[in-house]
Amino acid sequence: MDSAPFSCLQVFFFLALVRYFSCAYVHGAAPTVKVGNFSKVEDAGNFHIYYGQTFKVIKNAADGQSYLLLQNNSRIASRTKYCTSRIKSFVIPLSNCSVDTTYFPGLLESLKGITTDNVASPCVRKLYEGGQIELFNNSDYQKFAEFSSYFLSDTNQQPACNFATFAPSMEDNPLQRAEWIKFMGAFANVEARANQVYTAVKENYLCLAKIATTRTTFKPTVAWMRYKNGVWSFTQEKYQLKYVQDAGGEILGANKNTYNVSDPDDLEEFHAILCTVEVVIDETVTSDPANYSLTTFIQNLNVEDRSCFSFISNTSLWRYDKRVQNSVALDWDNGAVSQPQLALADLIEVLFPTENYTMTYFRNIAKGEVPINIGPEMCDRDTSSAMEPTIVACG
Repeated sequence: MDSAPFSCLQVFFFLALVRYFSCAYVHGAAPTVKVGNFSKVEDAGNFHIYYGQTFKVIKNAADGQSYLLLQNNSRIASRTKYCTSRIKSFVIPLSNCSVDTTYFPGLLESLKGITTDNVASPCVRKLYEGGQIELFNNSDYQKFAEFSSYFLSDTNQQPACNFATFAPSMEDNPLQRAEWIKFMGAFANVEARANQVYTAVKENYLCLAKIATTRTTFKPTVAWMRYKNGVWSFTQEKYQLKYVQDAGGEILGANKNTYNVSDPDDLEEFHAILCTVEVVIDETVTSDPANYSLTTFIQNLNVEDRSCFSFISNTSLWRYDKRVQNSVALDWDNGAVSQPQLALADLIEVLFPTENYTMTYFRNIAKGEVPINIGPEMCDRDTSSAMEPTIVACG
């Protein structure tokens, strides 16, 4: 895998909820906020939206700031500007925008700037390679000033007046993360569309999760784990636990989270624990996903006798790097945030295989499956139109 969720460059996922919108310019006068054209935050815990007649306020727990969004045809927009440690103002709908694509690959017609060409969205790659999006350095603050807004997820970056923090990964469960589509919708005056998309995603997710409550079969034990510098660790991210629970599995409960393979006692205990696991999801960071295989995993495991590992004998050893761009950008950290129903459907198939479902994000390295490289040719729609969420058959 290209980078770990805990690394300094990947603490926050490159988040593709913005793919559902353009950071759109609306020709002519922008409408004031009307009844019905608003979003109510139902699940997310780290942002809230409040509405006035010609303005909106987003309170963002990610950076402790309030964003005052002023309608561009209002009197207050022409005479009000805030840029303090607690309040920033933006004129909406945004005339253009830029994004830090290390974390957040943006999309559509008014996205004009990105800070890396490692992008997991096929349509962003299409726009970038077609010369419609400019690549610039994320330390070029003079360049930042050319945009109405710069969306980023790195709260450690020096703030500027047009910076807005977009951090779904601070949320605890998949649906809370997906609801940040409403955050983006408020900047583009497309709340109705944001609500529609989130409702469709949520209903599909909950329908799939309901299947888990009706299962009477054995619940497989799942271990999310990664290897680094001779140490294996079991990861316990809350959103991972929620995925496993909603898919109908049990998360591994270990006495401790880290095991040094050079310590015989640690290694023995680690191998013993793995013998109780039915499914393993390997999150190990790699610069070469295409060549990360079962052989790599076994070498890192430092084991000779693997006969008790049912996840190997039953070929249930997985990685979520099936879709990757340039061995760096994973669509798991992109599309799976905005479309958690697809990730959940994958996990249901992982736990209860039917053999007639096509995985979106997961590949089985026990079966020798390799990643698919994301390219602009995979953009199968008009980049000026909003992407429709993919609804998984449920029932």
